[in-house]
Amino acid sequence: MLDRVKEIVKRYDELTELLSSGEVISDISRFTALSRERASLEEIAESYRRYARCEKEMNAAFAEAEHESGEMKDMLLEEGYALKEQLAELENELKILLLPKDKKDDGGCVLEIRAGAGGEEAALFAAVLYRMYQGYCDAHRFSFEPVSVNETELGGMKEAIVNIGGRGAYGRLKYESGVHRVQRVPETESQGRIHTSTATVAVLPEAEEVEVELDEKDVRVDLFRSSGAGGQKVNKTETAIRLTHFPTGIVVTCQDERSQLKNKEKAYRVLRARLYDYYQSRQNSREAANRRSLVGTGDRSERIRTYNYPQSRITDHRIGLSLHNMEAFLAGDLDEMIDALARADREAQLAGEQS
Repeated sequence: MLDRVKEIVKRYDELTELLSSGEVISDISRFTALSRERASLEEIAESYRRYARCEKEMNAAFAEAEHESGEMKDMLLEEGYALKEQLAELENELKILLLPKDKKDDGGCVLEIRAGAGGEEAALFAAVLYRMYQGYCDAHRFSFEPVSVNETELGGMKEAIVNIGGRGAYGRLKYESGVHRVQRVPETESQGRIHTSTATVAVLPEAEEVEVELDEKDVRVDLFRSSGAGGQKVNKTETAIRLTHFPTGIVVTCQDERSQLKNKEKAYRVLRARLYDYYQSRQNSREAANRRSLVGTGDRSERIRTYNYPQSRITDHRIGLSLHNMEAFLAGDLDEMIDALARADREAQLAGEQS
């Protein structure tokens, strides 16, 4: 393992030197490609440097202890053993960083939010989740392009579909798939009773054209006039698009843009993502069932998280983590939760490889 890590660090140092040369700086495309490669190796390089420093300090402590006696020897041995434990943790960190990454993690995704059990309160909660993910994308400079939003008269959402673009968007948001549950007192509740409602989230990797066999002869394209909640925002021209894929029965609707062409482009992006998810799900179901990750299957029927408003607590049931920052979380501050889920996922993968 360490030989492989040293090769990565060597390449990282070569890239650092290349990026400071005038020849590379003047070539924008090459500079961009090398910068991207260097960024992908940076975490491993930094982790190995911490490992090498710790190993050096540990060896020095044990070597010095051999020439001492009494209290000084005991103190040096204690320091050496503490560094040895730290070194084992850093080695485990390197093993995790070397795990193969999902090639889809670096790409964009399609986010689908649907109101579940709970009527209008569920639709209002779906709208809260929509704004939460929008805030997260804004903070991380991911693009957030609504494809179809089905609103209710009270400001809730029955369904929302969004194209999210940006490097690493899918890798960060893929852990959000599943059932989200909310416990709170609805504004319409006169007696102050806490209600429980749900919304379903699905995050699909954006699929390139070459990854999905999509014959346009298999797709029926329907045009219709778009409309908003309660008949509002009615468009008098037929700019909304509905795609129906005959072999799978998948239907995609897009009415967010005023341009028929833009709606069609967005709808096809969602259709490709759903087809990729459809065929991948069928393939995965034929593989061994023991590949379930600690953070769950990503199945949209699996309850993954509870938002308890009275206690300002968000609990992720897959890893047992509770946070008490409801206001910031719903504004899009999801990094602590997503980091913990990613860490648990990598540790589960490592355990699977070692077993």
